[in-house]
Amino acid sequence: MNLKHLFYFWKVAKHGGVLRASEAIHISPQTLSGQIKLLEEYLATPLFKRIGRCLVLTDAGKVALDYAEEMFALGAELDQVIRQFPQGRPAEFRVGVSDALPKSLAYRLLRPAIGLPEPVKIICREWRLDRLLTELALHRLDLVLSDSPVPPNIDVRAYSHKLGESGLSFLAHPQLASLANAPFPDCLNTLPMLMPGEDSAIRRKLTEWLNKHRLRINVAGEFDDAALMAAFGRERVGVFPVPTVLLDEYLAGDELVLLGQAEKVQIDYFALSVQRRLTHPCVVAITNWADENLKLSGLGADQANASIKRKTTLRK
Repeated sequence: MNLKHLFYFWKVAKHGGVLRASEAIHISPQTLSGQIKLLEEYLATPLFKRIGRCLVLTDAGKVALDYAEEMFALGAELDQVIRQFPQGRPAEFRVGVSDALPKSLAYRLLRPAIGLPEPVKIICREWRLDRLLTELALHRLDLVLSDSPVPPNIDVRAYSHKLGESGLSFLAHPQLASLANAPFPDCLNTLPMLMPGEDSAIRRKLTEWLNKHRLRINVAGEFDDAALMAAFGRERVGVFPVPTVLLDEYLAGDELVLLGQAEKVQIDYFALSVQRRLTHPCVVAITNWADENLKLSGLGADQANASIKRKTTLRK
């Protein structure tokens, strides 16, 4: 089989027509049609049929497209793997970080990549997930870190590799926490709340949990950036949620106390890649660290209350 013929067929099928494909890959429509005709003659079956003005795949064409997708995805994967062996200069690791992912968690995930024996130059890009997936599909990124898998409504051929998970905890400044007139979680009805942005997985899981417990919160602010939300929380503006896996960082000083945890709420974290098999040394380092450190973590209610009492005693 002539792979050039298969490539042209793949492009026409992906772009939905000969004219659009010819404009995308800068080949004349006549040449594209001729190449696809040769492929159909080789396979002894039509791959397209016309319905009105539309060019649609036959059943055989649908099968051929599935195989073509796999073959060219593997070709792109081969290109990335081979480029991991630069000579005389640090290897580049191009990673996208979803703007909904806490930056301290992103750092923890990326830190193993720069600890490899071979020098690595990390290039980080922070955007919305849909934009990052576009860059990933164009092979401008090696990996995307996100708190959600590849959305089903985005037409990008990529794979979601789960890194780990975390529980969800609620923190507040000690003076704000002292105003609570009910135990957790009912105290959230009376204290102002800071909420993550609507695009984050934490926001969706948090909203479901609040509705389940029939909590009517007073939203004092919404933030796409978790660090900015925490800064407002430290200034007593409101209670705010954080991944439990990061509690050690937030509770390192006496600025915050733990109000409690959302039971049975799990926030998942993913590495998104065009590769079905993760082979990039930096990606392997990240996944190995996540396997050992990013597990479902949480404190029980007794531990949460003990944390609050301990902080209160220190203040006195």
